[in-house]
Amino acid sequence: MAIKDILVHLDNSPSCKSRLDMAIQIAKRHGAHLKGLFVLSHSYYAPRHTTSDLEVAKATEAMFNLKTSGAGISAEWLYVDWSVIGVQMTEIVTLYSYYTDLLIIGQPTIESNSCGVPFDMPERLGLTTGKAILIVPYTGTTNNEVDRIMVAWKAGRESSRTLHDSLPLLKAASNINLVTVGSPDGYNSAPESDIEKISSYLSRHQISVVHDQIQSPPSFPIGDMLLNHACEQKMDLIVMGGYAASRRGAFMLGPVARHLMNHMTVPVFMSH
Repeated sequence: MAIKDILVHLDNSPSCKSRLDMAIQIAKRHGAHLKGLFVLSHSYYAPRHTTSDLEVAKATEAMFNLKTSGAGISAEWLYVDWSVIGVQMTEIVTLYSYYTDLLIIGQPTIESNSCGVPFDMPERLGLTTGKAILIVPYTGTTNNEVDRIMVAWKAGRESSRTLHDSLPLLKAASNINLVTVGSPDGYNSAPESDIEKISSYLSRHQISVVHDQIQSPPSFPIGDMLLNHACEQKMDLIVMGGYAASRRGAFMLGPVARHLMNHMTVPVFMSH
């Protein structure tokens, strides 16, 4: 299993440049082909496109071509002016994600929302694409290398799926922390025997990990604990399972993952 094809969604948000820089670094490290996707979708009762939309698309294409050629990687520009009115951005990105190994998107902002990016796009793409997704904070990143990775582990299907999908990134990293959370009421996201099994499994992929058990104070969000720990350890990426079944059986972001989506300061890798 390897990452050989990456799709990065680009828009008019301030974090677009940082997102592209990170995508280029990952593509370069893994010898992958990078596709830059810029989508113009058209809502009801709106002009087909405006001059500013086209100018943004052209400027983004120029930036993409300049950066990818400078990095010396295989790259491809995809400009999609979707002709069907009312088709949402998420649906279009989903169609293009079927033909890639990794989808990189940005944390939605007011600026990107004006370009048709819904605020819940990361959550919806996670459910519709069937692919691993890397979400880059709207504040950007201080380091585009993915060399220090924090795996937030909670025994279960979603963590297991995401851990497996992240193996190519873990193999290329130099430092991996496997983080579990405990609380004063005795809750523990994974027993010690579970950690031994995970460590043994990863060792067969030539991946070594350090286990960190962090304690969550009463009434303190677990999401904040994970973000604080990632910041203290200077992590480049958080890997975590994010989805859970609701009482009605539908899958949705769990409370911890939703907290990270709203407050992320470090890129997050998720899959479903």
